[in-house]
Amino acid sequence: MNIREVSKNPSPETEGTSDSTERENPRINRVTSDALLAKRRELIIEHCGEEYRLRITSKGKLILTK
Repeated sequence: MNIREVSKNPSPETEGTSDSTERENPRINRVTSDALLAKRRELIIEHCGEEYRLRITSKGKLILTK
């Protein structure tokens, strides 16, 4: 799985972007949807005993449902 940490210190190519998540949390993990879904169109995520579905729509958007 391709996960990388994102630093609060901007690199030259990302300087000036306004990603609020990165501003609020100095170090976050980032993973691509390709790495999560592993060439499938749907994934079940278990969180606190509940199941959630992450899927790619026919238009290529991501949708998370309970």
